[in-house]
Amino acid sequence: ALLVAYMGYVGLGAGVLQALERPAEVRAAQHLLQQHWELLANHTCLRGAALQRLIEGIVQAYKSGITLQGNTTSLGRWDFSGSFFFSISAITTIGYGNLSPSTVAGRIFCIFFALFGIPLNLVLLNEIGQLMLLGVQRCAHRLEEVFHWQKKASLLIKTCALVTGLLLFLLLPPLLFSDKEGWSYEEGFYYSFITLSTIGFGDYVIGMNPDRTYPGWYKNVISLWILFGMAWLALVIKFGINFLE
Repeated sequence: ALLVAYMGYVGLGAGVLQALERPAEVRAAQHLLQQHWELLANHTCLRGAALQRLIEGIVQAYKSGITLQGNTTSLGRWDFSGSFFFSISAITTIGYGNLSPSTVAGRIFCIFFALFGIPLNLVLLNEIGQLMLLGVQRCAHRLEEVFHWQKKASLLIKTCALVTGLLLFLLLPPLLFSDKEGWSYEEGFYYSFITLSTIGFGDYVIGMNPDRTYPGWYKNVISLWILFGMAWLALVIKFGINFLE
């Protein structure tokens, strides 16, 4: 019964997403094809095969973090802050997919780094989550002693913890992303949840716009936000699991 419910839920998601996203995909494909033929028609010196190779080269370079800026190229995704953020996304299993090692040595290192880093990350998240839970329980116990409340104190503290977590990890960060990335609030909120839930589609990633200048503290603060936000969301999901079970 649980398997049937699971497959039904996934099937429902697939049907809704197909209805919502398929028309936009078709329109984007038609627009790209139209631009392709207009470019060839307006610039007769271009050949179809050569243009295709150029497009493939640009796409491959973009995957490696290199973009064209006039007559120069942009670098910087593999500086220390970028590498640090990639390391966080690797061991937290977010795996945005917008950046990956391109060298054999880098890929081999990434395997062993993640092999030991993922358990270390899970242990740390568990400890942070337990500390958060312990803090909630202590506050509830303190309220019970002072005001002689029983179940009301626990419910009140849990509600405050939930609201505080929502503010710190989901509702306020999109304002920072709007300022630093130029995203809308909806895009920032979407990025926040997709990141903290470790889904990590990679369609939105912070600090990757070559046209923007980011402060040095930006990626480091976001890395801490990811760490504590994942621990908080894991507690929320754990309560959801207990409820479903």
